[in-house]
Amino acid sequence: MKSCLVVDDSRVTRKVARRILEELSFQVSEAHDGAEALDQCRKTMPTAILLDWNMPVMDGLTFLKHLRRTEGGKAPVVVFCTTENDLEHITDALTEGASEYIMKPFDSEILQAKFIEAGLIDRD
Repeated sequence: MKSCLVVDDSRVTRKVARRILEELSFQVSEAHDGAEALDQCRKTMPTAILLDWNMPVMDGLTFLKHLRRTEGGKAPVVVFCTTENDLEHITDALTEGASEYIMKPFDSEILQAKFIEAGLIDRD
């Protein structure tokens, strides 16, 4: 089964993402910041990561930099999901290895489309 780690300091965002991803047949785990997410990835690398930018302890971009240098850390598809919409943030995320970039708020249709584009799920 494909797995997705949802990394966001908002409990509500994690809950919404979990519901959508489980409907798309993903096994879902959660982390409330980048440091917790990195610990989880070192134990079990997920297929995909839905990643917020602005979080306490370790932000999303710092997490992504560490992830891509971790053993097996180049494999997960990373979808940034954030309110940061300026070109510099998007460029930084893609340069550091993000696969996709979506804006909050998101819905099932947007998330599904990005996961189809990333090759994580089949088009119905």
